[in-house]
Amino acid sequence: MECLFCGIASGSVPAKLISETPKSLAFLDIHPRALGHALVVPKGHYQNILELPTDLIGDFFRDVQLVTELISKTIQPDGFTIGINQNLVAGQEVDHLHVHIIPRFKGDNGGSVQGVVSNHPNDSLDEVMKKIKNLN
Repeated sequence: MECLFCGIASGSVPAKLISETPKSLAFLDIHPRALGHALVVPKGHYQNILELPTDLIGDFFRDVQLVTELISKTIQPDGFTIGINQNLVAGQEVDHLHVHIIPRFKGDNGGSVQGVVSNHPNDSLDEVMKKIKNLN
C-alpha cells in the first residue's frame, strides 16, 4: 500500500493543498485540532527527521516557516504550536515525516509542547549529559 503522504505528493490522493515548493507541500490536516491546522511534508519519502537528508533540512524548515507565515497572515491566530511526532510511541500516525502547524487561540484549552509528556528522569542533568556526549 502506498504511503498516504506520498500519494498526496504524487496527486493520486486528494488533499486541500495550501502551498507547494519543489521539495515539499503543505495541506490542511483532515482531522484539524484548530482552524488552519496544516501539515508540511517533504515530497520524498522519509519516515522521520533522522532520515531527512541534511541537504534538504534548510529548505524544508524554510517551507515550514513560509506556511506558518501564510497561516499567520490569513487566519491570524494568537500563536502556534509547531511539532513533529516521531515514531508510533510519540503519536506518529503516518510513517512519513510531517510537521504539524497548529494555530493557537487565546482560551483554546491547549497546552505547551512540554505538557505532552510527564516522565521526569531519575538521572541528574550531569548523568544525562554524559550519556548524550558518550562520556564515561
